[in-house]
Amino acid sequence: MPPFHLAFPVDDLAAARAFYVDLLGCAEGRSADRWIDLDFFGHQITAHLADDIAPPHHNPVDGDAVPIPHFGAILSPEAFAEIAERLTAANTDFIIPPRTRFAGQPGEQSTMFLRDPAGNAIEFKAMRDADAIFTKA
Repeated sequence: MPPFHLAFPVDDLAAARAFYVDLLGCAEGRSADRWIDLDFFGHQITAHLADDIAPPHHNPVDGDAVPIPHFGAILSPEAFAEIAERLTAANTDFIIPPRTRFAGQPGEQSTMFLRDPAGNAIEFKAMRDADAIFTKA
């Protein structure tokens, strides 16, 4: 699968760099005074310094208020457990703490949501069955 690219706003590049590079372990690529390219689990994301960041919205999903917009990565169960442990150890203020969603159904997954320093919502998930990413219930 080819990597995707996502550009998103941040209000502090130093805080974004500390979060994505130091905490999440993303490699930094090219950068300039107002943006940073990052390797987000094999995908290219670019944090752009913005003067105005829109307030978040939410949508109900399996009992949780899921933030909109959000982006994230689908990880292996092992990688999900490792990053969940790292974020928990860093006293991350989760929007939705690590949990299982859609238990016993097609699409069962481990999921967690958090915000970066600029307030962008990020989801990490791991599918119980990697082949069921797009399976309908």
